[in-house]
Order: sequence, then structure tokens, then C-alpha cells
Amino acid sequence: MSITESLEAAITADEFKAAFRNHPGGVAVITADAGNGPVGLTATSVISASAEPAILAFSVSEFSSSTPTILSADSVVVHFLSAEQVGIAKLCATSGIDRFADTSLWSRLETGEPYFVQAGSWIRGRIINSMNAGGSTIVAIEALEASPALSGDAEPGTPLVYHNRAWHALGEASLI
Repeated sequence: MSITESLEAAITADEFKAAFRNHPGGVAVITADAGNGPVGLTATSVISASAEPAILAFSVSEFSSSTPTILSADSVVVHFLSAEQVGIAKLCATSGIDRFADTSLWSRLETGEPYFVQAGSWIRGRIINSMNAGGSTIVAIEALEASPALSGDAEPGTPLVYHNRAWHALGEASLI
């Protein structure tokens, strides 16, 4: 029996999805431009992998139209969204639209990467590794630059999480 066969016998896709539907995730948007125009996608899979050196990781689906550009780009921008920026999350989660049609929402960093100007918290990084994982790719990024808001004492926005297929804002009522 292969590893794939033993994993399939252990849990169904529906069970796996149900487990993660009840596991809230912080919301981020990843943008890149490999030379053919900007792309962006919403992700709840962003993780901190190492503080020194600063490395983060996320997954991209083979079904996302943004995946080929992200995987071929030299660098990406990972935007950490607050509840006040849920519109950006929804924009980049919507299929079949030009996510960069409204030029008032985005600009380019001095290094050329597209970024959403309302997202005060972002990290620019270069892809240092990737790994195929089923129908997705896990991407590791070395952080090269942080948004100015991450260097100062700026007040963070209200945390945005995705849980059970819905957007949620965390606040005082969510404290345990």
C-alpha cells in the first residue's frame, strides 16, 4: 500500500475540509508580478516559519489563476489584513475578475511588486523554496522588507479571521 493510499483510507476529503472549516485562520493577500501583470490571491494558510532568519510560508492551489505567476515571480508581497480591509480579501478571493482594475486600490513598491495601499501591514519577500503538496504548492519566503507600519508603534487594526466559510472580526467580545 502506498502512502497516498493509506492517507486516503484514513480520512475523507469531506472530513478534512470539515476539520479546517472549524479552524479559523488569519487572512492575508499575496500579490506578485512576474512580468505579465499583477496577480493577487487571498490566503488563510500563511504561517511564520522562522524569526531569524525571517521566513514565512503559505500554500497556493493549482486551481488558482494566480498560482503560476506567484510561483514564477522573483518576489511577492504578503499583506496581513485587518477587518477594516475585508474588501481587499473579498476582491482577491473572487474568481474571474480583474483584481487590479481599480488603480486607486494598489500601487507598486519601489522594487516593482504590486501592493494594496490600504493594507498597512505587509512583508515583501523572495521565494526561497517550494514543495508540491497534493493539488497545492507550499511556498517559503525570505522576508526582505516590512511595511513602515511594522517598524513603528502604529495601532494594529481589528484582526480579520476566516472561519466556517465566513469573515469575522475579532474584538473584546472574543476574548476568553
